[in-house]
Amino acid sequence: MGTNSVTADVTVDFGALGEEFLRNPHPVYAALRARGPVHRVRVPEGAEAWLVVGHEACRSALTDPTLSKSWKDASPELPLARLSAGDNLLSSNPPDHTRLRRLVAKEFTPRRIEALAPRVRALTGELLDAMLARPGGRADLVEALSFPLAMGIICELLGVPSLDRAAFRDWAEQALSSPDRDTRTAATAAMTRYLVGMVDEMRARPGDDLMSALIRTTDEDGDRLSPDELIGMAWLLLVTGFETTVNLIAGGVLALLRHPGQLAALRADPSLIDNAVEEMLRYEGPVETTTYRFTTAPLDIAGSSVPGGGELVLIALADADRDPARFPDPDRFDIRRPTGGHLAFGHGIHYCLGAPLARLQARTAINALLDRCPALFLDTHPADLTWRTGLLIRGPRRLPIRWLPGPA
Repeated sequence: MGTNSVTADVTVDFGALGEEFLRNPHPVYAALRARGPVHRVRVPEGAEAWLVVGHEACRSALTDPTLSKSWKDASPELPLARLSAGDNLLSSNPPDHTRLRRLVAKEFTPRRIEALAPRVRALTGELLDAMLARPGGRADLVEALSFPLAMGIICELLGVPSLDRAAFRDWAEQALSSPDRDTRTAATAAMTRYLVGMVDEMRARPGDDLMSALIRTTDEDGDRLSPDELIGMAWLLLVTGFETTVNLIAGGVLALLRHPGQLAALRADPSLIDNAVEEMLRYEGPVETTTYRFTTAPLDIAGSSVPGGGELVLIALADADRDPARFPDPDRFDIRRPTGGHLAFGHGIHYCLGAPLARLQARTAINALLDRCPALFLDTHPADLTWRTGLLIRGPRRLPIRWLPGPA
């Protein structure tokens, strides 16, 4: 099925759409949106789901209390592996979610994030030094900058410098992106075993890092995170803390390299970086569809009926932010565009807690890259890039770049 051949009387099988869909899913989503806000789809893992498209419908669904994040509400007939370990913010509903977020927010503060800014700048500089010292003026930006920066900062934040980063990266990618259920289950189990040992070690030898603070933190009534909740929060912060940032930086740089006029505008006025990052999030955000939600009762989404009983619902953030009803000329990348209202970090009570950290790293890394590389180019044809599989995380697996010495 080609990207423009969506028909009204079939379940759309995303797993059958191939590389064309991975490279550019937006025409498929746009064709679905033209027909209505909700569609029956089959995800690459084999389960059938209800896909929500369009900005208004997605924004509404993100706050609908009849859509549960808890796996306890999932239909047992869904052939799905759980996406996370332990109890965490991504797999809980109020009042449990309210309690967890309150405990975590006590320590995951704007002050703690802002205190990381000097380290983000320093690590970015170290990574660019190493990259630019390579002979030939070529590198994979993911391997050279976006992955080691995002992983390094989240590990320092959590206090896990000895983390086996290569193994953890493989586990995270398999757990989040593999279409094979057994692979996803095995990767999640391996990560969980690792995190249990990590949390036990940090409990025995606490420091001044975020994870140690979460182990110690108590609420006014003496409430604190249970051992299972600590594992869940470690999983959530490590996996989402680096996966989204890796792909935000890589996808953002790719957008700039494919739009030379916008790249030139940002070089000419680096103060545009904050809005440029917001446009990168809108145009090609790192989360394509949300983590799973399950129906607890029949519901109406923008006039379309979805049955109850633990049905799987996916909310297409990538389409919400390309909806012309919200963003005029949405397929145009424009770093001066008003981007208020994009849903790249979600909306409502599940809005991404780590959004300030992702923004900090993206603006620091991209500004430094452009400053250090006055002549920067994509070192492959865009059609030759390979993209992450699955419907959750969006981004190129590799981003070959090349640079020339001296002014552009």
